[in-house]
Amino acid sequence: MRTLEEVMTQYDVEVPEHLIADAEVPVCRGMSRQGDVAVIPMREGEVAKLQPVPPEGIPVVRGEAGGNTHLLVADGPVLFAPRQSAGADLGTLRVPEGATAYLLHPEHGAQAIGEGTYIMRRQREQAEEIRLVAD
Repeated sequence: MRTLEEVMTQYDVEVPEHLIADAEVPVCRGMSRQGDVAVIPMREGEVAKLQPVPPEGIPVVRGEAGGNTHLLVADGPVLFAPRQSAGADLGTLRVPEGATAYLLHPEHGAQAIGEGTYIMRRQREQAEEIRLVAD
C-alpha cells in the first residue's frame, strides 16, 4: 500500500493540507465515490476502445468554473475507454490483477482502485433541473 504523499507527488498533485500525507491509501474493490465521481463495479466482458492509461494520467473530469480536476493515473497496465457521449458516464476502467488505478483530486486526495472492471460516472443532482454535480 502506498501513502497519500507518495501517490500524489508522483503525479505533481499537492497533498491537501487537511489530509494526513503519510496515511496509507486503501485499495477499493467495490463501489466507491470520490466527490462527484462514482466508481461502480461491472461484469467482466468486452469493452471497445480500451487504451492504456498514459504516464501523465487522464483527466476524467476537468475542473470547471474554479473546480478541481479528477485525474485517473495507473500503477501497472490499467486500461480506460472514455465515453464519447455527453452524459453522466465518463468511461470504463479495467484494472488487471497486480495493478492499481488511482483517482487523484486536489481537495479529496487519492482513491486507489483495485482489480476489476468499473464504470466511472458523474453524480447528478436535482435542482431546478437535473444536472451534473460540479466538484
